[in-house]
Amino acid sequence: MAEVINMPRLSDTMEEGVVAKWLKQKGDKVEEGDILAEIETDKATMEFESFYEGTLLHIGIEEGETAPVDTLLAIIGEEGEDISELLKGDGDSKKDKKEDKSDSDDEDEDEGEDEAESDGDSDDGGIPEGVEIITMPRLSDTMEEGTVASWLKKEGDKVEEGDILAEIETDKATMEFESFYEGTLLKIGLEEDETAKVDSLLAIIGPEGTDVSNVSLDGKSKKKSSGKSEKKDDKSEGKEESKSSEKKSSDATKDGGRIFASPLAKKMAEDKGIDLSDVEGSGGNGRIVKKDIEDYKPSEKSAEVKESKGEAAAAPQPYVPAGEESFEEIKNSQMRKTIAKRLGESKFNAPHYYLTIEVDMANAMASRKQINEMPDVKVSFNDMVIKASAMALRKHPQVNSQWTGESMKIAKHIHMGVAVAVEEGLVVPVLKFADQMSMTQIGNNVKDVAVKARNKKLQPNEMEGSTFTVSNLGMFGIVEFTSIINQPNSAILSVGTIVEKPVVKNGQIVVGNTMKLTLACDHRTVDGATGAAFLKTLKTYMENPVTMLA
Repeated sequence: MAEVINMPRLSDTMEEGVVAKWLKQKGDKVEEGDILAEIETDKATMEFESFYEGTLLHIGIEEGETAPVDTLLAIIGEEGEDISELLKGDGDSKKDKKEDKSDSDDEDEDEGEDEAESDGDSDDGGIPEGVEIITMPRLSDTMEEGTVASWLKKEGDKVEEGDILAEIETDKATMEFESFYEGTLLKIGLEEDETAKVDSLLAIIGPEGTDVSNVSLDGKSKKKSSGKSEKKDDKSEGKEESKSSEKKSSDATKDGGRIFASPLAKKMAEDKGIDLSDVEGSGGNGRIVKKDIEDYKPSEKSAEVKESKGEAAAAPQPYVPAGEESFEEIKNSQMRKTIAKRLGESKFNAPHYYLTIEVDMANAMASRKQINEMPDVKVSFNDMVIKASAMALRKHPQVNSQWTGESMKIAKHIHMGVAVAVEEGLVVPVLKFADQMSMTQIGNNVKDVAVKARNKKLQPNEMEGSTFTVSNLGMFGIVEFTSIINQPNSAILSVGTIVEKPVVKNGQIVVGNTMKLTLACDHRTVDGATGAAFLKTLKTYMENPVTMLA
């Protein structure tokens, strides 16, 4: 008897999965324990094995497709077994749906439309044989939409399996996206700087010369209109053509070539009445960016050309009087949206409270100077704080915890999150097992992840798994501040700058150097006394750096 296999739940938070690769094909023999497919979950790409033996009779989700947990994944049974009832029970397979629709269309459509379908050269809803539709991939566990940062292939290029097609900006990083297919890049569905939701059409790959003009964004065949199309359709088509021609004229150079400009630059140019063909782009491949529009000044030559054509020279922009209200609207990046969402969830759900302690930095400054006199060694105060925090967490494990609602999870390992400021906001790369690193190793790793973060090259797995976080604004002269806890951590340490000021030592007022450390705690897991004890231990380590060298 045939067995129905649904999309499995391969992690505790998985709600949907992506079939990264099928290792068995329709018609293949399957033994119990054989790997059927590689499934991309919200945490990793995992192998999924069969619990049944027989023949793979049906594949319900193609490679690259996303589907919720418990969606029909495959059917295994005896060779030649009738599974039509099982498919109907699942609401029919995608292919069956397309065939049913095709049959009804044959009855209703006229002869011209029948010819259009026969020209499709396939029996799969109008998609030509050998053509693969690639959709916007889900490249991180929280990604809902992505932006094409750059295309590394262009229409007409040959593509091999494993070739990098494009760089996709997610809510966490800009990542390379490789092709799972080989062929010719027949169509690009999203231009550079365009944003679209996950599963939107990204590209089409297939045999060279294949006509994909009748394949719409959802991968179905477009209906070719006959001469008897309705007036409403004519009107909408006219609008479409008009809109298309307007866009073409605004995005074309004077010699008919294409102008590359960011969406914001186009909007600014339109608002200011600037012809993009007169602007020289400073971005990659001559792309016009915001700065080019802001710095643009009409040249005398362009004014003369316009006057010779009988056109009035562009009037200078009117002076904006003081007091006039204006805004510059900047589109939120995927990263900025996610940061806002996560910080809001943390601040509104976790009851924060704050503890501040002042540390005498005299010994730390002297120790750092001695350490940095050694060849090829460079240790910062931030490295010392991270090391001291990791060692203090060993003595106060309850600070190294998570709140789950049903229980409190105390981590036995210490993974330090290090807040790094980037153009779009803040990212938190993770130093795993930081308590086992020396200060020099911590310093080298922090520099490495900071460079990656600023270049948008951090991978999602490099920002996952933190148990405690350190945020340092001391380099900006900030004396004291509070941070929002980086969930699911229970605490985050805010590090201020070192301040030279009068202090009392042995009953005498002398010049000293102090630094304030503020611990933000989740009161559900870290009580006030627990947080205070942690800070006391941290202070001891910082004021006696020799104890961290053991």
